[in-house]
Amino acid sequence: MTGPRVLSLYEGLFSGGARVLHTNVVTQLHQDGSHEHAVLSLASRARREGAVQHIADDPRYRWLREAGIDVTDLGREAGALPPEPDEFTDAELDAAAQEVARADVILTLKEQPLGLLLALEARGLLPDIPIAACLHRSDPTHSGAAARWLAELAASGRLTTTIACAESTSDAYARYLPPSTSRVVIPNGIDLARYRPKPYERMPLRAQLGIAPSAPVVLFAARFDAMKDPGLFLRAVAAHAERDTRATYVLCGAGMTPDNPALRAAIAEAGAPDGRLHLLGIRDDMPRVYRGADIVALTSAFGEASPLCLIEGAASGATPVTTAVGDSARVVTGIGLVTPHDPHAIAAAWAKVITRRPAYRAAALAARPRLSADRMLDGYRDVIDGMAERREAAA
Repeated sequence: MTGPRVLSLYEGLFSGGARVLHTNVVTQLHQDGSHEHAVLSLASRARREGAVQHIADDPRYRWLREAGIDVTDLGREAGALPPEPDEFTDAELDAAAQEVARADVILTLKEQPLGLLLALEARGLLPDIPIAACLHRSDPTHSGAAARWLAELAASGRLTTTIACAESTSDAYARYLPPSTSRVVIPNGIDLARYRPKPYERMPLRAQLGIAPSAPVVLFAARFDAMKDPGLFLRAVAAHAERDTRATYVLCGAGMTPDNPALRAAIAEAGAPDGRLHLLGIRDDMPRVYRGADIVALTSAFGEASPLCLIEGAASGATPVTTAVGDSARVVTGIGLVTPHDPHAIAAAWAKVITRRPAYRAAALAARPRLSADRMLDGYRDVIDGMAERREAAA
């Protein structure tokens, strides 16, 4: 490969939309010869929503390795908070410095890995390499110390660029950045060959779960986390189930399993009909899950930027219904519905979609071209090439 060498820093490789998106970008740009990519993960395992996810078991890890991308890790366990700069050991910093020294450009997946770069800089181990933080949230106040690390690196000039997946994200982080930091917005896109309607694949998931062919299916593809507000979703389920006795509700993502006591408590508190809920946990076959659904629902309270589940579901033929957080309302314009944070309003929106299902499905499928990853990949390619060219010119 003749393109610039790009190192992506991940907090860890575990389930989540941002990791799916960044991994798709990295693998595509590596495979088409645009750049030579490598990945450094701070963690080799993650403890999230009551489960431990190991890097070798993660589909994103397998995608990277199958694409011929080198993946190394520092052997840490990712938890609720990213490691502080002074928590890294000498051995970890030496290992990270070796990976950084090979790069022409550094990308960080979100701001959480920036603590490692601050630690390297404090030890004199961070060379003069352009750094871009790829940002995927609309509420940096929930990032804790990582938002401060972003501001510190930007103020020192070491962080040269931010790449936001949504206008709301770029606007939210602007207050942490000096005018000299380049702010770029590259909207999310997806692989339309992977996320596409296949009518004959509508039935396998339903048959597996015992769902009737004609029963409306509402899908909640989200981890069990306050940001996603599963309690609101379950209260909407309770309200909707009273008016539609045929409907079934599918929940998938980290923590969405029958053995999660917090989820069981939330179901009971909401009064959701336990017998009509299917708790699937983490799934590696999301295109198949989307094709079995009529609605892909999102009830997030904060933090969302440009949620992948909405566009993945729409491209597969499901109708997105979401609360107005981040750029969610913009994402579903013309193809879905936006609701207030009210369970009865959400239930009414689901009922409206079910009543007019053919029209909403047709609108979602007609919008497929604008959901493609092509423009996103072009945007990332241009930003990375520009960073590498500026570094070469300054050398």
